Amino acid sequence: MSLEVTVRGTTIPPDELSWRFSRSPGPGGQSVNTADTRVELSYDLAGSDALPWTLKERALSGLASRLAGGAITVTASEYRSQLRNREAAAARLSALLTQVTAAPPPRRRPTKPTKASVERRLASKQRRAKVKRLRRSTEE
Repeated sequence: MSLEVTVRGTTIPPDELSWRFSRSPGPGGQSVNTADTRVELSYDLAGSDALPWTLKERALSGLASRLAGGAITVTASEYRSQLRNREAAAARLSALLTQVTAAPPPRRRPTKPTKASVERRLASKQRRAKVKRLRRSTEE
């Protein structure tokens, strides 16, 4: 594992990443109240020039609800070690940006049902109607 954040072959420079550390909840033994193991990794997506323009546009539109002032923040606090939490936060940011910058799927080509499938559907409807018609009483 490393502390590099890579998005589709582009590495974000470390000086554009902002790290914050705080006390982590959860297990920790004697050092639980003294070690700052929780990690917050922030990246100013709107103000960065590290990503190519197309990837940046996709990321800004895909993460619009998660951006705070143009910056995206991820946290990690599942490990007792600050280093492992830093690696986890970097991997999480990398995976998030890679997922959001994926190219949109190809558009669906509209198709028509085949003639045989239309005939099967209509035949099935006729059979069902006949069954229901035979269940009716003939007293009227």
